[in-house]
Amino acid sequence: MNLSRLLAARAEIGKPVRVGLIGAGKFGSMFLAQARLTTGLHVLGIADLDVARAAANCRQVGWPEEQFAAPSLDDAMANGATHIGDDSLALIAHGSLDLVIDATGEPRIGIRHCLAAIEHGKHVIMVNVEADVVAGPLLARKAEAAGVVYSLAWGDQPALIAEHVDWARTCGFKVVCAGKGTRYLPRYNQLTPDTVPDVLTQYLDIDPNSINLKMFNSFLDGTKSGIEMTAVCNATGLVPQDDGLAFPPASRFELADVCKPAGDGGTLSVTLGDPGTTEVVSSLTRDGGDIQHNLAMGTYVVVEGETDYARQCFREYHMLPDESGRFAALYRPVHMIGLELGISVASAALRGEPTGSPTGFRSDVLTVAKRKLKKGEILDGEGGHMVWGKQVRSEKSLAMAGLPLGLAGGIPLTRDIAQGELLTWQDAVIDEADQAVIIRREMEAAFGRPNVADDAVE
Repeated sequence: MNLSRLLAARAEIGKPVRVGLIGAGKFGSMFLAQARLTTGLHVLGIADLDVARAAANCRQVGWPEEQFAAPSLDDAMANGATHIGDDSLALIAHGSLDLVIDATGEPRIGIRHCLAAIEHGKHVIMVNVEADVVAGPLLARKAEAAGVVYSLAWGDQPALIAEHVDWARTCGFKVVCAGKGTRYLPRYNQLTPDTVPDVLTQYLDIDPNSINLKMFNSFLDGTKSGIEMTAVCNATGLVPQDDGLAFPPASRFELADVCKPAGDGGTLSVTLGDPGTTEVVSSLTRDGGDIQHNLAMGTYVVVEGETDYARQCFREYHMLPDESGRFAALYRPVHMIGLELGISVASAALRGEPTGSPTGFRSDVLTVAKRKLKKGEILDGEGGHMVWGKQVRSEKSLAMAGLPLGLAGGIPLTRDIAQGELLTWQDAVIDEADQAVIIRREMEAAFGRPNVADDAVE
């Protein structure tokens, strides 16, 4: 409740929280729009491979030219301005920097930046959820050992859902389910960058040539939902359902009826004895119709009232109970991604507290074939033409030596794959010298057992 006061105190003594942003795309630009207006924050540097684009985005979100014209990081430090460059590692290493934000969206790059930040004693805000689900539990452990914070990004849905879970448990409620809404139909799992514009233009007035179709496709084909719910599980102790996400249709007023165990009349493949689970509800009926009062941009938690009095209060205070009155839902209708990221920055830098951070390896995102794949084809990764990402329990991933979706880009297949098949490490040529592969193997050894070649044939 006091983050703005703490930031103001830092400003008063001339020691603002100094931030380095890597990746000035949509999320990064939204953060920059508000960071310029936040007392006690100083964006020391922005690193982006396309410096001209980063500068253009600063202009677009309202920055005056002089604010991002610093010729070097040292000059930015001396004059309170911002330097834009393409050297992310130099930005991370700068002695005046307090905190690094990785908003690149590339798992391998995010892991490299995170390790460098930890080495240099910087806090890390991992906007890059793709990197978090590949190796977040290990990265968070390394950060803690180094005395710095590794945090999910407030404003993005995983951190908001983790806050819902924390609220519920702190109030003494048993969490049954937590998650978000999205637009989903089962056939969307086969969407590609070529076919996704047909879906996007049904509900967005947008020029497909103006956006990253691969990125938008990952939101619709189920991949991004699996990634985000995996981050939630690993940060909160919730576990995936037996077969991952089912995307049941539901309005925000039906959450408690839908997102409760099947044995209690809901849709979840869990029992009340489980730790709680994740689910993503669809804003579309299965025949493609729009659901009124849907939660397509929001987040939620469903809790159980364990006493008659709590259930009475659910009714009295209109906390969206189910028909039985035993379960109830709380939701947030929107998330504002980068506009809200300052909460994570201030919390990590001033309180030493993450806004959600992995505490274990409970969930994973494995690679599923969208179509028949042929030996020798080069996988094109998240949001592409060939594969999508499915949430599974970590025990299943480890037992089958499953191939993480975040590492399924730019590697050739070693055999033919059937449509709908889950891929394993043995199904592709893996570069064992790849830093991300090394860190992933280390995480599996630390939190379960290593996925080595022999595991697949035991």
